[in-house]
Amino acid sequence: MANFSKSNVPQFSVDVYQNEYLPEGGREVNAIVTVTATGGGTIGSTVTAPHLYSPGEGPSAAVVLMVDCSGSMDYPPTKMRNARDATAAAIDALRDGVHFAVVGGTHLAKEVYPGDGTLAVAGPGTREQARQALRGLSAGGGTAIGTWLRLADRLLASADVAIRHGILLTDGRNEHESSQDLKAALDACAGRFTCDARGVGTDWEVKEVTAIASALLGTADIVADPAGLAADFTQMMETAMGKEVADVSLRLWTPVGTTVKFVKQVAPTVEELTGRRIEAGPRAGDYPLGSWGDESRDYHVCVEVPPADIGQEMLAARLSLVIPQPDSSVRNLGAQGLVRAVWTDDMAASTSINPQVAHYTGQAELAQVIQQGLDLRKEGDIDGATAKLGRAVQLASASGNADTAKLLAKVVDVVDAATGTVRLKAKVEEADEMTLETRSTKTVRVKK
Repeated sequence: MANFSKSNVPQFSVDVYQNEYLPEGGREVNAIVTVTATGGGTIGSTVTAPHLYSPGEGPSAAVVLMVDCSGSMDYPPTKMRNARDATAAAIDALRDGVHFAVVGGTHLAKEVYPGDGTLAVAGPGTREQARQALRGLSAGGGTAIGTWLRLADRLLASADVAIRHGILLTDGRNEHESSQDLKAALDACAGRFTCDARGVGTDWEVKEVTAIASALLGTADIVADPAGLAADFTQMMETAMGKEVADVSLRLWTPVGTTVKFVKQVAPTVEELTGRRIEAGPRAGDYPLGSWGDESRDYHVCVEVPPADIGQEMLAARLSLVIPQPDSSVRNLGAQGLVRAVWTDDMAASTSINPQVAHYTGQAELAQVIQQGLDLRKEGDIDGATAKLGRAVQLASASGNADTAKLLAKVVDVVDAATGTVRLKAKVEEADEMTLETRSTKTVRVKK
């Protein structure tokens, strides 16, 4: 547990769940690592509204709202009005003292407010000025999301703050820049700010929006009905206001001869982290976890150890939480966990699968087979899609993931959930299919 003197800084803890026993010659070690941050000014404090602070309280933060203003936002005309109202609602949720700006996005990126290349500081006056500026938002032009992100990055970099966050809304496909341009923008922004992305309506590309959120360690979701934007934006902003520690990394140290097979977040969503490793000295690497408030997340760590004889044991990995500093030093958050390997001839011990590992292995497979099933459906492979989505129904039922089960039931007719027997629906609403695809990575926590 970390010890901080400031009352509004969360304390971090790490809990490791695993079966450490391996059979003779066994090499693969799996562990579920639960990281929890508590006491950051919300839990156990006098603050009654979650994630909100009194003026001047809370960490220094900056937020840029990126609003799609392309021509398609005029169809229907209520969409642009809903986007303006949602942005105004998000600005109302800013706490005093937070730096902020609004960017209008088309095939170009335009500063809507404050408009002078800097960030405004939230207060009654600037909130009203921003609301007035939003009235000038109108639809017209194309879509080049990379330009929006690069402008947001420049604006956020102008403030000396602890937390940098973006909120991005789009209603269409990224048609006015290449996929390589968007990826280059995401690579340039990764690690510099986090970003939540939302697709409104049904004319946008799910994989584009989820890729933005994934690269920038934010959330992705669909708002099929534009009327729901204000509530969604308010909730996003309140969550952003609850972030108190930025740039947390999971540092994984492994002994000589041990190989890291993968590191992935498994709750509240499945997110692959293996390829994001940043080397951090001999046999150590950092995996970025983004910004934290009062919350808990689960990670699946898999390492391969050298084989050993019965009765031997070893430390397979040591986990700690750190915040890398610009001068290459680190701020240690004081939380640590150990992953062990013990070789045994007790078959019952070595073949037992830890319940947490089993649960999240199923949840990761659930996310994968939904994506595969929907892709096969789009390609016209009915048998392949039926098999994959049937397996998804089976996994959702077995793990108690009721929300995903409900979304699947809008795409397939479930004959028998336990065996995964389903029939593809002949007609599926586009919004239902996109909702299932966008939310496919959402998981349920294992009952510990």
